[in-house]
Amino acid sequence: MAFRMRYYDYEYLVMLFSLANALAAFMDLMNRVFRQCLDTFLIVFIDDILIYSRSEDEQADNLRIVLQILKDHELCSKFNEREFRLRCKVFLGHIVYNKGIEVYPKKTEAIMNWSITLSPSYI
Repeated sequence: MAFRMRYYDYEYLVMLFSLANALAAFMDLMNRVFRQCLDTFLIVFIDDILIYSRSEDEQADNLRIVLQILKDHELCSKFNEREFRLRCKVFLGHIVYNKGIEVYPKKTEAIMNWSITLSPSYI
């Protein structure tokens, strides 16, 4: 959070106590705004919105619905950071694609490469 004084801009280095629940309030807003779409064709996690579908036509329809909901609630999105019409997407440590969801291999790599202990003294 930043604020402007007459000659300078100031920004807090830590979150103010009064803003401590800002994330929870924002997620509550997103859940209320997108209630009808959640788990049907939409996943919202903080400021990430994932629209999923089985076909490009369905994707276009779902995108139209989401954009209309954003407009109806006077909310904005930065489209320069968005990706559209992807066949698969790494999202929150998972690979999401039209046939389902898989765990992202990089997330399990450390566990798969974990050496097996042969002696209790190595534990």
